[in-house]
Amino acid sequence: MNAGHDASLGGRNTVMRNLISLSDLAPDDLARIVARAVQFGRDGVAEPTLTGRRVGIYFSKSSTRTRTSFWSGATRLGADTITYGPDDLQLVTGETLEDTARVLGQYLDALVVRTNGPLEEMRRLGSSNRLAVVNALSIEEHPTQAIADLATLTEEFGDLDGRHVLCVGEGNSSGSALALAAALTPGLRLTLLCPPGYEVPDEVFATVDRLGNGSAKVEQITEPADVKGPVDAVYTSRWQTMGVAKKDPNWLAAFDGFRIDGEFLDRVGARHTVFLHDLPAVRGQEVTDEVLDGAQSRAWRQAHHKMTAAMAVLEWCMTSDVR
Repeated sequence: MNAGHDASLGGRNTVMRNLISLSDLAPDDLARIVARAVQFGRDGVAEPTLTGRRVGIYFSKSSTRTRTSFWSGATRLGADTITYGPDDLQLVTGETLEDTARVLGQYLDALVVRTNGPLEEMRRLGSSNRLAVVNALSIEEHPTQAIADLATLTEEFGDLDGRHVLCVGEGNSSGSALALAAALTPGLRLTLLCPPGYEVPDEVFATVDRLGNGSAKVEQITEPADVKGPVDAVYTSRWQTMGVAKKDPNWLAAFDGFRIDGEFLDRVGARHTVFLHDLPAVRGQEVTDEVLDGAQSRAWRQAHHKMTAAMAVLEWCMTSDVR
């Protein structure tokens, strides 16, 4: 946590927090952020709690939902925003991450960052005690996506204790973040179904065990036939994360049987089972049109909660009053 002094708000001392990895949070922190996202989804903005704040949005990779959701969420809460493209900061000419953070901390209250780089780069950006840094996707983790996921599930089911989520496909940054989020959410069960060679990394499960004090209900399997249903939600992602090409030219063969279609949902789910997708979707590859556009799909509401999650995270990072 960073404690900073904000001259732009009359010199008052405020609490500044980074959100770089869900592993940095306590269960109560995550629960409060998710509850606030659900509240924003239900009630909208009652008070512009970020009036006078300044938020930078730095994306070095393409984004439709995450970049727009952070801009929209910040402005709805009253903050001023500035966006940076991949070549806009002097990082591309050799300035260090620490020097960049030291300077931006004199202009901004928060910096939202998306890269294909490691978490360590974001931690270096988060080294200034005047700047809150938010991870909007790194190669290892997509924490604000997991918050949107939990908000969607909470809105659907209420208490998540005893609910079972099946996450199907590549063990990417969204899957890793969801595993950490499940470890911090009492009673939530998560099964990750990933093809051999495309699993969530082992080090993520070591962190899951630590966060859940050895009792987290998170497991990983590699065979669709091994799913023990019925599950409450089926979740999938695009198999080519960020459009990055796989090393194996025949990689698609490993994902045979992992596409979510009506038969898959019927086999693992029940009448109340919902479908989630973090989008963008490659229709016909990881999911069929009938599922993505069907009555069980909550993917579009999930996309809305990317904005409410962004709002909840920005508020948590930049205000002392954690609702």
